[in-house]
Amino acid sequence: MTTTGKATCTGLSSVLDNLYSHDAFSRLLYQSDLDSKFLWQQSKLYVKELSRSQSLNVLVLDDCIQNKPWTDESELICWHYDHSKQRSVKGVNFISSLLVCDDVSLPVGVEFVRKDKIMTNATTGKQQRKASKTKNDLFKALVSSANERMPIDYVAADSWYSSADNMRTLHHQARLQFVMAIKSNRKVALSNNAKFAGQYLGIESLELKDTPQEIWLKELDFPLLLLKQVFKNGDSADGVIYLVTNDLNLDAVQIATIYKKRWKVEEYHKSLKQNAAFAKSPTHTIKTQTNHFIASIIAFMKYEALKLKHQQNHFALKAKIMIAANKAALTTLNNLTLNNKRTA
Repeated sequence: MTTTGKATCTGLSSVLDNLYSHDAFSRLLYQSDLDSKFLWQQSKLYVKELSRSQSLNVLVLDDCIQNKPWTDESELICWHYDHSKQRSVKGVNFISSLLVCDDVSLPVGVEFVRKDKIMTNATTGKQQRKASKTKNDLFKALVSSANERMPIDYVAADSWYSSADNMRTLHHQARLQFVMAIKSNRKVALSNNAKFAGQYLGIESLELKDTPQEIWLKELDFPLLLLKQVFKNGDSADGVIYLVTNDLNLDAVQIATIYKKRWKVEEYHKSLKQNAAFAKSPTHTIKTQTNHFIASIIAFMKYEALKLKHQQNHFALKAKIMIAANKAALTTLNNLTLNNKRTA
């Protein structure tokens, strides 16, 4: 939370005037088992407090890739396809579950994509890594864990996770309501009778109004509401996103409002990288790397608590910390300069 450079055990020991040796911190980092369960132990008190609120509890799930180009490759740090860059990048790919209530965002679970299998590409003959658990598998695991631990009003996710299998799991097994983006190339029927008759239309071809349209997917035995949302995409043309929900009682404003909470996960990813030193640990083993990543997520949680107390966002809080650090550095420099003059 305070470092501007690498987050190292030696650096932490120095800041504490060597009260604890860097080896003590190294052992702590190596021997600890920080995982999604440990993260929940840190967040559950905050969640219980939020549960007393009358506001909606929206569980937001999304994954992110943190580049680690200079770290040795392993099942944790390896090559993943980054859709934002349209190419594969070397780093860690993790999926988080974030409980969003009003303006509060609490990470309540995290899973790392581990490419633990080495396969031979049939076309190129080259070896490549593959995960035994897909991101959709991890998505379901995180939803299941959160559903057992806390009240959830809605699940929100982008189109990557809006497969029929995930929707079926949320609706039937977890018995949760959801609002998710859906790709425009999906085929839907406009009634149950049309579904049985095989009369499917592309979503883009539908003349959707401002009100949600009831639709049926071929793979699902329950209807959904479909909403076309048009938004400004910077200075370019208007953007379009299609949203679906299994709560047939929602109107257009409610659907859009719930899905808007998904943006909190983007703020979470940004703050995690820029304010909580997520990628700034020179750890070398999978265990120490994951322990550092979990510690960074807990640091985000502490920033969130400070945000509520001081009514300042994470970046303003980080700036305040850095200003104080620079003032202390300037005082030290002035003292060193003064001492040099006296010696001369």
